[in-house]
Amino acid sequence: MRVLMVSDVYFPRINGVSTAIQTYRETLAAHDIEVSLVAPDYGDGCRAAWIRRVPARPVPRDPEDRLLRWRALNDAVRAAVAQGCDLVHVQTPFLAHYAAHGAARRAGLPLIATYHTLFEEYLQHYAPFVPAGWLRHAARRFSRAQCNALDAVIVPSQAIYRRLGDYGVRAPLHVLPTGIPLRRFADGECEERGAFRARHGIAATRPVALYVGRVAHEKNLEFLLDAAALARESLPGLLLLIAGEGPALAALRASAQARGLGGSVQFLGYLDRQRELPACYAAADAFVFASRTETQGLVLLEAMAAGLPVVALAAMGTTDILGARRGALVPDDNPSAFALELVRLLRNGELHRRLAAEARRYAGEWSDETLAGRLAALYRGIVERHGERHEERR
Repeated sequence: MRVLMVSDVYFPRINGVSTAIQTYRETLAAHDIEVSLVAPDYGDGCRAAWIRRVPARPVPRDPEDRLLRWRALNDAVRAAVAQGCDLVHVQTPFLAHYAAHGAARRAGLPLIATYHTLFEEYLQHYAPFVPAGWLRHAARRFSRAQCNALDAVIVPSQAIYRRLGDYGVRAPLHVLPTGIPLRRFADGECEERGAFRARHGIAATRPVALYVGRVAHEKNLEFLLDAAALARESLPGLLLLIAGEGPALAALRASAQARGLGGSVQFLGYLDRQRELPACYAAADAFVFASRTETQGLVLLEAMAAGLPVVALAAMGTTDILGARRGALVPDDNPSAFALELVRLLRNGELHRRLAAEARRYAGEWSDETLAGRLAALYRGIVERHGERHEERR
């Protein structure tokens, strides 16, 4: 079986969508599913035989992302479909959606999408001059129209399933999280922990809390600074590591300095996912996360797979992961409660060891290999039903 994925983003741009596509590609092969991709060209020479790179230009005020050239995108998607595929899977709701929709419908192919991003919760951070109510209404109409033009929609959590239902989405919705490559994050060793700390000037015994992800306003990182400042009153040596980049980085650096946290917050930038990121997880003592807008929260599972206990807010998509309260402490949504739980975790060796072991076991239930089997079965079911409907119309 051959699946064409179409996306407005892919590596070297690092985010959850890129990670999901890479995971699909690597794991679906075991189920006799060949994945190809149409994605932007970032001008970095990054090429692979299975990817068609489309000319694109930086998005104004957001140089990490790219705006695909419409004609070139259409041509690339049509050419990829003409080479032969059984299903088109859209990963982003921008130009990629419309190009994929046109090509799939012309070719009589089933068209599905994964709803990775809840835009209703994001737009207010990037268009603060527009009334919030208008933005929410527009985001809901946009998502409803796009989803109802599809044969099926994959959602990564129950919260997004309910939200799209509230929007009025009538297309079939399938809850299917993205899995994580356990082997990549489960092999952190003591020497990696020590080497990583030494490279970044972190004392071997210093308590370290880690955030990994995009440094963006919707990630609620000011909350983590608040919590770190409070936790430092009980743990003066506490260090908050922030691994990632994004549009809020300069503002967050300035905020940390203004709070007097210059020596207690360290910004690492992007880390290579193959070696540096697993070593970073191994070097930390706790993983902290405060986003209220996630559709899933893959980094929580990555941290757990590395045996890193989590302190996080359970909101939107992260509730599916954190609801079991396994390998994690889930405080009330205020910095004081968050700081108390973080301090309790870092001071209580027995609690830390129990949650670390629990986290590894729990992450195993979310492996990419297990969830790839479910995705492969879903693909085949959609293709089969689409073929049956086509025969009925004939």
